[in-house]
Amino acid sequence: MPEKKTALVISAHAADFVWRCGGAIALHAEKGYEVTVLCLSFGERGESAKLWKEPGMTLERVKDARRAEAEKAAEALGVHALLCFDLGDYPLRLSDEEKFRVVDVIRNVQPAFMLSHSQFDPYNTDHMYATQIALETRMIAQAWGHHPGQKVLGAPQLYLFEPHQTEQMGWKPDTFLDITPVWEKKWAAIQCMEGQEHLWAYYRNVAENRANHFMRNSGGQSGGRKAKYAEGFQSFFPRTVDEL
Repeated sequence: MPEKKTALVISAHAADFVWRCGGAIALHAEKGYEVTVLCLSFGERGESAKLWKEPGMTLERVKDARRAEAEKAAEALGVHALLCFDLGDYPLRLSDEEKFRVVDVIRNVQPAFMLSHSQFDPYNTDHMYATQIALETRMIAQAWGHHPGQKVLGAPQLYLFEPHQTEQMGWKPDTFLDITPVWEKKWAAIQCMEGQEHLWAYYRNVAENRANHFMRNSGGQSGGRKAKYAEGFQSFFPRTVDEL
């Protein structure tokens, strides 16, 4: 029986996984991967301005709305499991106990690869904190002395997905993924994020621009593979290969 293929996304807020790697999620789901998405918070304080402008809005109502959006988007993308830890945002902070909850998820999923935010983000420190959590919990999940007897984690690649303003983040993509076959799924998921409608067109444009980069780096005018939509990623760890 073939080994189960899995992947894990660690998302600071409830919408981040949609904008930044929704195509990768949908594409790998179609390839048979069980993709788990872990949202550390709902983005209820800092990423829900449209909702807060409604009269009589409360924190719990905002959370409920963002949870519903995330659930609809996850369904559109074919997410295997959506986990919402509701740890708060602006700022996002985790205790050691909460970090161990993330470790439990990593060990349970045993991902072939992981996805999270850029390592630096001066506009949203929740994002880079989430990646620090991803790195720390990945390390703990690899430790044989953490809950001895559990299956330890191997060495999954951590891909950093594209931040909102790449010039300020020190993010340099080294991997482009053609998401044209699943673009309609990503676009449907994007439209589930009603609380941040102002970002819909922006991320469509990002996908179109990255498709141009995909074609250029796959051969350009001399036989490059055509793509209409793509996503870019930066690999964090060295990759081991038998041939280039």
